Amino acid sequence: MNDKKAEMDAISSSFDGFSDVLRLLRLDVDIYHNAKVCGQWRIDEHTLGATCFHIVTLGSCYLQVPGHLDCQLDYGDLVIFPRELVHNMLPQNSLTGDQQHLDFVSSKNIQGTGLLCGEIRFQHTASQSLLDALPAVFIIRYAQSHHWLEALLKMIVYENNHPAAATKAIINHLSELLFTYAMRQYVTDNPNNVGMLAIYSHPRLAKVIQAIHQQPEKNWTLESMANTALMSRSSFADSFKAASGWTAGQYLNWWRMQLAWSLLTAGESVSQVADKIGYQSEAAFSRAFQKMFATTAGDVRRGR
Repeated sequence: MNDKKAEMDAISSSFDGFSDVLRLLRLDVDIYHNAKVCGQWRIDEHTLGATCFHIVTLGSCYLQVPGHLDCQLDYGDLVIFPRELVHNMLPQNSLTGDQQHLDFVSSKNIQGTGLLCGEIRFQHTASQSLLDALPAVFIIRYAQSHHWLEALLKMIVYENNHPAAATKAIINHLSELLFTYAMRQYVTDNPNNVGMLAIYSHPRLAKVIQAIHQQPEKNWTLESMANTALMSRSSFADSFKAASGWTAGQYLNWWRMQLAWSLLTAGESVSQVADKIGYQSEAAFSRAFQKMFATTAGDVRRGR
């Protein structure tokens, strides 16, 4: 019973570590399309390499991603591109007339497809490791009964059909939630195919991640991390590597450096940051930082 409780406690807190990473990223959304597309329309990629999403807010369409996907998208289906690829979206049925992008209120009696498209922007370099752990493109299907998707989409559709003060800001914030929920859903649905993200949902490893995040300055050793996970050193080391592809030491160093970047950009001194993340000397920290980011801690602090 105690073992079961410990496992459930670990599961309940497993995404707290993931929350720490997402908070560090400081993401925001730029909505570049939110309209009903009518006529014989076609929408192509917006910015190759950018992190973006599309969600169908009315009707359905086809998505073509050469070499990856060729499928129908129905109402509520959410497509995530960690790094945007060449792709296009087309009407499900052949339509006539020129392509038009119309607001939802004035086009209620016109046939078309509602599409909300946005670019996700990160203010932190930690985003690269997160994006590397994801597939080239993935879809969260509305029909799979993800209640969070139903709730968020309902609010987005309401704002589209009842525009008022702050509608744009509300849709931007709802879109941030769409992306965050989609990330969590993908990790939950694919625990064995998410690279380093797998450790955030592992019932024992997640306890160690949370402890490291709470005390990055601690003199962490393989033994102390294994003890936190209630595992032997060898079992812990093997499990960490198998789950994430990283060693526990690599993750510890990565997390410390991500924190350092955030603290430096907030204006803290190099010596203060070195102390906060567990380095005994400013010189040792500076060497580790430059090795990680190919730039100096001082330059990052000065905003260069």
